Amino acid sequence: MTQHPPPGPGFGPPPPQYAPAPPAYAPQPPYAQAPQPPYAQAPPPQQAAAGPDFLAVDKRNAVVVDASGVAFETSGHTVEFRWPEIRGVHYRASPDGKALMVAVVHMDGRFYECVVQARARTRLQEWFPQLARVLGHYRPVG
Repeated sequence: MTQHPPPGPGFGPPPPQYAPAPPAYAPQPPYAQAPQPPYAQAPPPQQAAAGPDFLAVDKRNAVVVDASGVAFETSGHTVEFRWPEIRGVHYRASPDGKALMVAVVHMDGRFYECVVQARARTRLQEWFPQLARVLGHYRPVG
């Protein structure tokens, strides 16, 4: 068996004078829970009462309208718009009458659109009153 020579200078742990100093702080006690106010608070958004929702979907795209806002999914990419950042939502049939076109106008004026193909024109005609009812619930005209 061959023996290797001991490592030269620079190998191994640092000498004591170069070792890091221990922390200069005392451990803190764990955080206490904040006292709860005596009044009732609104439930968090995920526990808010569920309102109506709308979903239109095809092979690649989807439009969702619910209590949180409007979401578009296009070819696997999702963008969500919360109600406070939406100036308006517009929708119509595509020029060939085979798709639903939904547009969101952002508060800063930017415009986003999603197109969902309907398998049949009757399906497209079903989407219009559903979408109108849901949008009317969250964004009443008045």
